Amino acid sequence: MPIYEYSCPKCGVFEHLQKINDPALETCPQCGKEVKKLIGRNVGILFKAGGFYASDHRSESYKQKEKEDSTPSSSLSGLDKPASSTNGSGTSSAKKDPPI
Repeated sequence: MPIYEYSCPKCGVFEHLQKINDPALETCPQCGKEVKKLIGRNVGILFKAGGFYASDHRSESYKQKEKEDSTPSSSLSGLDKPASSTNGSGTSSAKKDPPI
């Protein structure tokens, strides 16, 4: 059952749990003054079926392109090796951890 928010001029804003088919409150349950139903801001919706993600309905051409892009090529084989840099004198400028 949803929770609806109402505004009472005397009591302020309050929440009321009621069925969707129930009529809206007209009077405050505490003081009896006339209330206004507020428009809800936060609605918790849970989608449990498929088809709600962008990746669910991708075209076959998009899937094929993704597969081609994800396969490693031979021209990228050198990128997985760390590059060593030198400071001009032939020695490495990489910092080394001090001995423990």
